[in-house]
Amino acid sequence: MKYLLDTHSLLWTVFEPDKLSPKAQEIILDRDNIICVSLISLWEISIKQNIGRLDIPEEFFKIVKEGGFEMLHLTVSQIEQYRTLPLHHRDPFDRMLIIQAQQQKLILITRDSEIGNCDVEMVKA
Repeated sequence: MKYLLDTHSLLWTVFEPDKLSPKAQEIILDRDNIICVSLISLWEISIKQNIGRLDIPEEFFKIVKEGGFEMLHLTVSQIEQYRTLPLHHRDPFDRMLIIQAQQQKLILITRDSEIGNCDVEMVKA
């Protein structure tokens, strides 16, 4: 199976795995699963770090690059779909993750209850 970590799930996976649900931990540790990380999440983390809303160690991006995650890039079709995604969720980063999960048939690992209103399969982080 293929899964997509949302931003807080990525941070918990790297720094605080005990915050993840037992189900999410099991999925992430199962080598038969493909765990994806979106460049959207890395961009969000960079912005929050830059404005002082998030403090992460300098080696974070190296850890992610070497962590065995499949990296997802942003595509033009995802940007196009953004315009038509219902406004059930207003966070622009989460909206892009929803679109990536929809288009690539990924299961989103998240604890964001608002995402549950969107047409995307998810597992509680």
